[in-house]
Amino acid sequence: MKVGVIVPQGWTGEFDGWEPKAAWARTAGVAKEADRLGFESIWLFDHFHTVPKPTDEMTFESFTALSALAALTTRVRLGHIVICNGYRNPALVAKMIGTMDVIAGGRMELGIGAGWKRDEWLAYGYGFPETRERLAALADGLGVITAMLAPGRTTHATFEGSHAHVEDAINLPKGLQQPRVPIMVGGNGPEVTWRLAARHADELNVDGMSPAEVREALPTIAARCEEIGRDPAELRVSVHIWWGDDAWRRPGEARQQLLREYAEGGVTRVMGLLQESADSDEPLAALAEDVRAAGLALED
Repeated sequence: MKVGVIVPQGWTGEFDGWEPKAAWARTAGVAKEADRLGFESIWLFDHFHTVPKPTDEMTFESFTALSALAALTTRVRLGHIVICNGYRNPALVAKMIGTMDVIAGGRMELGIGAGWKRDEWLAYGYGFPETRERLAALADGLGVITAMLAPGRTTHATFEGSHAHVEDAINLPKGLQQPRVPIMVGGNGPEVTWRLAARHADELNVDGMSPAEVREALPTIAARCEEIGRDPAELRVSVHIWWGDDAWRRPGEARQQLLREYAEGGVTRVMGLLQESADSDEPLAALAEDVRAAGLALED
């Protein structure tokens, strides 16, 4: 099992009272430290307003920030945890991800979900469709993105959906990775989201599930793959560990046991934010020690 870290960007209030220049320097510093310590990946949230309620504090935008972090790091993989499909035209997303993968030297991942933060949708002029419509839009968005990132020599993508479409859309470069930039669908919905992951994704990312909850979910996830004739082993399962989880936040045996339980339960990757990393390098160093103590590997 691999371990990634979510880099501070302000969304959870970790930059409350900071000046933007100093906050960005810290975001970049944490990314470079995660790269140096051997973590597998770094991630950013895709949000505009702070959580749980919007406050007058900064949140760095994810695509522009990840592009900069790609140029500042050398080894870690980079991705969104996860983008809101409704915030951007999916064809544009595919174009941006292909470009970012080149910038990163083949290290980008595309995490994507239906979106949920109502105050952002309304404040930024997107409206806020019902859940059913947001999921239908996600399905069409994935149809567009997979068509535009499709492996092989075909460069003209066509997809027709009710919420998104492309016709003879050229997407070059598609990125450096083969067969394509990996796609990770995020969400806990077994009826729709997990079916979309089975059909379109390389990885399903579940949000805040405990090791026991993941073990209980795995047969359903496998069934979603089998419904369409896909080998369940082809769909990796990862977990976003919430920053408020007591075991995750505190160095020591509880965190080591949490990591071991995820690994033993079949999870291929976990990632989480350590809010305290905004103020000190020590939280990341302690997490690296716990990863090793749990029997997991970091990169050299």
